[in-house]
Amino acid sequence: MSLKNNYFAKIVRTITSFLPVSKARRGQCQNCGKCCHLPKRCLFLKTKGDKSYCSIYKIRPLNCRKYPRAKSELLTPDTCGYHFEEK
Repeated sequence: MSLKNNYFAKIVRTITSFLPVSKARRGQCQNCGKCCHLPKRCLFLKTKGDKSYCSIYKIRPLNCRKYPRAKSELLTPDTCGYHFEEK
């Protein structure tokens, strides 16, 4: 199931954030901030030059900590530093 960039999808990502991150996930955050626009710009997103950062990073919600938790949640494949290995 592919998730979309809307409020219902955000609710689903929030609920599923209690599940573990896929073992197939590789890579690291590139500080692009694209995930912080799902479905609209987060109030805590700050930018410095071409990099983005979270102003509440230490206490950010689980759905932010684990994005993308599974391949179906990866809505920003063109900019995200994470990818999923195929089995």
